[in-house]
Amino acid sequence: MNSLAQSLGDQFGTRLVTASSALAQYAQSEGLHAHQPPSLVAQPETIDEVKLLVKKAAEENYAIVAYGAGTSLEGNAATINADTLCIDFSRMNRIVEVSAADLLCVVEPGVTREQLNQDIRATGLFFPVDPGANASLGGMISTRASGTTTVRYGSMRENILGLKVVTADGSLISTGTRARKSASGYDLTHLYTGAEGTLGLIVEASLRLHGQPEKILAATWDFGTIEGAVDTVIATIQSGVPIARMELLDEAAIRACNRQSALGLPEKPMLFLEFHGSDAGVADQLDLVRLMGDSNGGGKLQFASATEDRNALWKARHQALWAAKNMVPGAVAWITDICVPISHLSDAITRAKTAIQASGLFAPILGHVGDGNFHVFFILQVEDMASWDKARIINEAMIDHALSVGGTCTGEHGIGLGKREAMRREHGANSVATMRQIKNALDPSSLFNPGKIFLD
Repeated sequence: MNSLAQSLGDQFGTRLVTASSALAQYAQSEGLHAHQPPSLVAQPETIDEVKLLVKKAAEENYAIVAYGAGTSLEGNAATINADTLCIDFSRMNRIVEVSAADLLCVVEPGVTREQLNQDIRATGLFFPVDPGANASLGGMISTRASGTTTVRYGSMRENILGLKVVTADGSLISTGTRARKSASGYDLTHLYTGAEGTLGLIVEASLRLHGQPEKILAATWDFGTIEGAVDTVIATIQSGVPIARMELLDEAAIRACNRQSALGLPEKPMLFLEFHGSDAGVADQLDLVRLMGDSNGGGKLQFASATEDRNALWKARHQALWAAKNMVPGAVAWITDICVPISHLSDAITRAKTAIQASGLFAPILGHVGDGNFHVFFILQVEDMASWDKARIINEAMIDHALSVGGTCTGEHGIGLGKREAMRREHGANSVATMRQIKNALDPSSLFNPGKIFLD
């Protein structure tokens, strides 16, 4: 047993993981970036324990990697140093406060989004950010997550009021307030949001809540072409329709979802839609969207208003990754995403689709297209190096095109290990140098999540 483990043993007992078989589980994620198990894992239950862990790790020259639910896609929580303490926040999963009057809640980082919404259901409120996976809220903050409802409710960035963060010297700082706006000082809340655990450890968060809508109506809508579906999305957003979800699935994605979830949908480009509001408001939204879709080649609009039907529809959407993997036995998935201004969305998706078809790869396209973000699921055999090379070429072309039109190399997956070079291209040397200055000022010993975001 190493000296750090010995010094922590009395305090943490069975909450200190040292067995190699258990440590190996922390080298798993939904991404494909190779990394190793951490040297040891601690599972704190209080902020004071997190502060202790940071101080002890610094004394022993151990790196620290924060771990939530393991759903990241770009190696964001990967262990890459031999001497690394992984801090597993799963036991810090308390909902500290819910203030229905102020439309906010205070949570610990290990709370998952499904847990939060289940707990607050009786209040008539909900937390809207839905990345698909049942991710921890600490991880969602750290990667500035978004998802299917961003088009109406915003991403994590718009839904965070304040944070408590343990810094590199083991101190605790608080950022933000309970007020809806502030002009006081530097915006530290949003500095730590999206920092991927490289600047400090988030140990508590105050989040915005929203009222549950009076009526929710979900629908599927097939189109003759990708362009027709995307043009409907663009027209909807430009018309100011407050639609809650607009998801695009191409015909390959629909084929996979049909096989996995028995949806029985036509294998065509498809929009999954959801409308929130009053009965009259939803009806008005639907009339406007129908008008725009009909003029773009929309086919049959099928509705799901019952809760169980809506849940089945969105469950199928959220399980699209596993559905795609099951289409190719023994294959693995490499998921990438970009985000572009909506005026360039149709062209960006068409370019990606054309390249995929020319390559012969099976790579469904799915997107939170209401905010210009789409994903490609490359389904690849591990040993088929030629296919991996084709996928890399397509990914780089997607990124290059996104950057050329003022978009970003990653809409919601973060940088981690996988998109460090793309981030440099996106922001330029001077901006990245400024980011490094911030990192060096707040974490001079590179204690937190070393090797992420920056190419060294």
